[in-house]
Amino acid sequence: MKLSKSNPWIWVPTLYTAEGIPYVIVMSVVTVMYSRLGLSNAEIALYTSWLYLPWVIKPFWSPIVDLFRTRRWWIISMQWLLAISFAGIAFTLQTSHFIQWSLAMLWLVAFSSATHDIAADGFYLLALDAKQQAFFVGIRSTAYRIASIVGQGLIIMLAGVLESRFSPVWAWSYTFFLAASAFGLLLLVHIFCLPRPQTDVRRSDISLSATFRTFYQFFHKPQIHVALAFILLYRLPEALLVKISPLFLLDDPAHGGLGLTTGEIGMVQGTIGVIGLTLGGILGGICAAGKGGLKRWLWPMVMSITLPDAVYIVLAYYQPDGLALLSIAVFFEQFGYGFGFTAYMLYLMYFARGPLSTAHYALCTGLMALGMMLPGMVAGYLQEQVGYLNFFILTTALCVLTFWVSFLIQLDDEPKGEPILKG
Repeated sequence: MKLSKSNPWIWVPTLYTAEGIPYVIVMSVVTVMYSRLGLSNAEIALYTSWLYLPWVIKPFWSPIVDLFRTRRWWIISMQWLLAISFAGIAFTLQTSHFIQWSLAMLWLVAFSSATHDIAADGFYLLALDAKQQAFFVGIRSTAYRIASIVGQGLIIMLAGVLESRFSPVWAWSYTFFLAASAFGLLLLVHIFCLPRPQTDVRRSDISLSATFRTFYQFFHKPQIHVALAFILLYRLPEALLVKISPLFLLDDPAHGGLGLTTGEIGMVQGTIGVIGLTLGGILGGICAAGKGGLKRWLWPMVMSITLPDAVYIVLAYYQPDGLALLSIAVFFEQFGYGFGFTAYMLYLMYFARGPLSTAHYALCTGLMALGMMLPGMVAGYLQEQVGYLNFFILTTALCVLTFWVSFLIQLDDEPKGEPILKG
């Protein structure tokens, strides 16, 4: 195969790596950073949960992206903003008001990343024909998963190495300088390698009335109340757990934590955990694509996403030393989450079926982000009030809600296939 500068083997993997890294940094990396910089759990959970908002409103913002300029223009522009924002975080960590300034930069990262998602996914459909789209869907998914390991694993481990030589502030500043430089290289690749498809033009056929009609029809779909309950509550225990589990791993044993270093948490949760999540998602996709689909696998997936949460009760009670048992526990919990998350994504595709399936699926994903944002905002405060052990007991008890909303949904001929592991 001849490799031209616009060959999809060049730009598809790098584009979806560029899509994944900012999301992982906003959702996972900064939680560890703020913990190492001395913020309380309540502050960290509240501040970082607000960063979900751009993904919550992404369905409302998507038509604006289509109305102004091309998708290629949006991709390049957002990558410029992302590189500048990463550098801005590095600079602002040195200021006396680093919390406010770094959060402002992270808001810019989150908004740019959500906009980049819209443009990149649309560009993929325009720049490739149907055969190429089907062929490269596995490549883009793999690139996104690699970005997750780079973000949650390598970046955090890099910060841990730098913390052994510098203060945490300088270590994280250097880390974000390097992230900005690496993202700048991705930007240069895309400036020269992204194709210019003739169909990539600003759209003039989108109207506000059509947009409002899309929302109206979505909220008048059959079983909308059940769907909203499922979308917002199926992952409620995970929404609480995901904000506190890295803080628990980092916190001092005297405070009920496990006392891991920054590098150790990058290895345990950011590498081993992400591998478990990925393998669970792949297995879930294989099972759902087989005979019976989601209807057959719903309850195994519900148990998979809920019961492994109890490993954190065990970890908080016994506070084991060493990384071996901890790594197994985190892998087990994340594998279960990846397998169980398949049911969630398939139901979103199922509920979005119809003439406006693309727009309705985007609304489902916005509500999905809201379901992570709202519980995350109170997770830190709740943990500080009851302690780690009681928090994990409460989180596991709330899995009853996952079973309840799963019992309410109705399925006929649901879609099959592997979901995109994102969120």
